[in-house]
Amino acid sequence: MLKINMFSTADKVKGQGVGSAYLELVKMLKKHFPNDLDIKINSYASADISHYHTINPTFYLSTFSKKRGRKIGYVHFIPETLEGSLKIPQPFKGILYKYVIAFYKRMDHIVVVNPSFIPKLEKYGISAEKITYIPNFVSKKEFYPVDLATKQQIRQNHGYEQNRFTVLGSGQIQTRKGVLDFIKLAKQNPQIQFIWTGGFSFGRITEGYGELEKVVKDPPSNLSFPGIIDRSKMVDYYNMADLFLLPSFNELFPMSVLEAFATETPVMLRDLDLYHSIIDGYYLPAQDVSEMNRNLLELTNDQAELAKLQQQTVIASERYSEDHLAKVWFNFYNQQAKEGY
Repeated sequence: MLKINMFSTADKVKGQGVGSAYLELVKMLKKHFPNDLDIKINSYASADISHYHTINPTFYLSTFSKKRGRKIGYVHFIPETLEGSLKIPQPFKGILYKYVIAFYKRMDHIVVVNPSFIPKLEKYGISAEKITYIPNFVSKKEFYPVDLATKQQIRQNHGYEQNRFTVLGSGQIQTRKGVLDFIKLAKQNPQIQFIWTGGFSFGRITEGYGELEKVVKDPPSNLSFPGIIDRSKMVDYYNMADLFLLPSFNELFPMSVLEAFATETPVMLRDLDLYHSIIDGYYLPAQDVSEMNRNLLELTNDQAELAKLQQQTVIASERYSEDHLAKVWFNFYNQQAKEGY
C-alpha cells in the first residue's frame, strides 16, 4: 500500500477554489483506492509521497526531512495570479513572491491544473520535465442538474423570483475576480436578477476591499450577495441560474466553472488565453464588460442560443469526469513513488 501524506490548510479559509480542489481529490482517492493508498492528512510520519497543496512555512521546513519521500507540489497559483487578489505592500510582496517560487523549487515534481503555466514556471527556473498537467474535476454526485420545476422551487425557497432570468457569479469578492464588472452589468440590466456567492475570505487585505464593501452592503435591488455558501449547498445556486458568469481577469482552472458544467448551467467567461487549452469551445467568450452585456442580452432573447450553450456544458462535464481522473492520479502517484526509490 502506497503511503501518501497530504499537506494542506486550504480548507481552513472558506470560499477558496484551492480548498475545493484539495477536498475533491482526497475524497476521490479514498473512494476509488481504499486498499491501494494509505492517505494521511498533515502527518509528519514517513511516507512514500508527500503531496503539498498549500505553501505554509511549516510545510516548507518539513521538506528537508528524509521521511517525506517523493515531494509533490500542487501549483494553484504563481506570483502573477496573486496580483489583484491581495493588497501586500513592498518589500513584503517581493519576499512572498520569491518564497512561492522557492517552495515550488523544493519539490521533486509539481502538478499544474493548467498547461499554460508550464512555460511560465520554466521562466522561473523549473524544468518542464518536473511538471505534470492534471486538470481539476468535481463530483457529479454533489453537482448535478435538476428539472425546471425543481429549479423554480429552489428559487422560491431562496427568495428569488421564479421566472426571472438569473445570472450567477461565484468566488472571493476581490478585484481580480471582475466583481466590479459584474456589478456594472447588474446596474445596466435591472430586468435580470444577479447573484454573487462568496465573500471577503482575506478581509481588509483583499484588493479593492473598500470599494467592493460599499456595494456589498448596499447593492442594486436586482443584485444580491448571500455571502460564502457552504460547498454542499452551492448546487442549489448553480441550478437556480440560467447563466453562470465569471468575469475574472486571472485564473488557473476555476472550480466554479467545473461545478457549473456539472450542473449543466451555460457558462460565459472573460476570454482569457489560459482557458483556450483547457475549456475552449465549452463557454461563451467575452473580451470586456461591453461584450458581456451584448452576449447577455442575446441569450435572454434567444432560447435556442442558450440551449446550444448548455449542450456544450454537458460535453465539458464528461471530459473532466471523476472516474477518468482517478486513474490519472493513481498512475501518477505510482510512477512518482518508483522514481523516489
